[in-house]
Amino acid sequence: MQPARDDRSLGDLFAELSRDATTLIRKEFELAKTEMSNNFSRLGRHAMFIAVGGALAYAGLLTIVAAVVVILAAAGLTWWAATLIVGIVVALGGYLLLQRGLSALQRDRLAPTETIETIKENAAWARGQRT
Repeated sequence: MQPARDDRSLGDLFAELSRDATTLIRKEFELAKTEMSNNFSRLGRHAMFIAVGGALAYAGLLTIVAAVVVILAAAGLTWWAATLIVGIVVALGGYLLLQRGLSALQRDRLAPTETIETIKENAAWARGQRT
């Protein structure tokens, strides 16, 4: 059985190649857009942790400072010593929450890795077609 003969001209083949390359590039951009959208969604969640951590640290600072400073002062500490102790404890809690959000941001990769891989594969395929 002989393979079917393609009667298309060289110009037709180049036109088809150009259309296919354009379609491929368009699809790669769509993939990159989708992948970046997913990455930014995760980025938003991590930013929320940072914001909530900061807000909780601030609310904790206001509430705990007021209550604990009074308790420590009533227990015999001077006002400045009680304020210093409570401030250090609240600041440490806020720091830990902020660190959690920042470390989560550092773990996530924002680059469109799937798109980069398919572009590399396409380039390798195109190099193989030229030889």
